[in-house]
Amino acid sequence: MRVAFVAEVTAQHEETGATRRLRRTAELLASRGHEITVFCAQWWDGNHESFEQESVTYHAVTTEPPGETPSRRFGLSLPGALRRAKPDVIHATAVPKHVLAAKTASKFARAPLVVDWYEAPPAGTGTASKSLRMAARAPDEVITPSETVKTRVRGLGANSDDVRVVPNSIDMDAIREAQVVDGADIVYSRRLDEDANLESLLLALAELRDKGWHAVVIGDGPARRQYERQTADLRIDDRIEFTGAQPAEKRIPVFRGANVYVQTARKEAFPTDLLRALACGCAGVVEYHVESSAHELVEREERTFRTTSEQELTDALREAATLPEMTENDAFEKYDHRPVLEQYLDCYRDVQDSFGFF
Repeated sequence: MRVAFVAEVTAQHEETGATRRLRRTAELLASRGHEITVFCAQWWDGNHESFEQESVTYHAVTTEPPGETPSRRFGLSLPGALRRAKPDVIHATAVPKHVLAAKTASKFARAPLVVDWYEAPPAGTGTASKSLRMAARAPDEVITPSETVKTRVRGLGANSDDVRVVPNSIDMDAIREAQVVDGADIVYSRRLDEDANLESLLLALAELRDKGWHAVVIGDGPARRQYERQTADLRIDDRIEFTGAQPAEKRIPVFRGANVYVQTARKEAFPTDLLRALACGCAGVVEYHVESSAHELVEREERTFRTTSEQELTDALREAATLPEMTENDAFEKYDHRPVLEQYLDCYRDVQDSFGFF
């Protein structure tokens, strides 16, 4: 199958949840023998308009670096580039201008359009942004990483029958083969920004200072110094280790050796590290927030706790510490790369079948 991905910004430009998801999906499809081209802004050196990496072809629609707002030139050049590629399916990220340009290309190329809507649209935009509403209604299918994002996209006018949830995937073989790094009883991992909400965990840990625990915080960001000062003010800084940002291959061994993973972020399209930690056998403690989908992973799982207050979080940490230790949990096999990739392929086949009727 020839799949054309549309993303002006790729993971080679900037690492975000959305760009990592696109890169992972493209490379997994390529590893299965599909012909994958990513139409993007150029990120490689030289004058050649295409570049291959991990069996994925990247094609430069524009050569200038992406700016803070979507490039008008990218949108204008996209239909012609896609038409020449003759894809079987067009798979675009949810940038309204580019979605509408890809829809135009879809008609000329006679290929269905799938849009992967990773981040939830901001609250209140349902009636305020015409371009967002058009982008939600234009595709033949919308893919979201969670029910939380799906609900918000439907609020923009997308037909519920045309929106399906495909979660992020994880490498279960890598989890089983990883070493076990002991030392952390409790782990938190995320970019430490304004939505991290690490303070909820720190206050709960301060309430449990009479217990014998050691916590590890993995991640970096503009709020890190603030949180380090808070741990000192709470007099628990000798029991919390801030490691900074770490690649997944270093995070997973820590998860395998930990007892509890805590997710308190206010905003999370899909908590991939929570999923990895649960697959590593951690008990999961999630603080509910309306703009985070983390609660979806723990609603029907054993060894997990959903909290809505500081006291509930403290109680959950206390109870989670009593659960038997594990280093892997096969209940999360359904999130492995292979079954999740089949969900993408099912989507492509479905939209191809439907597209043929029109």
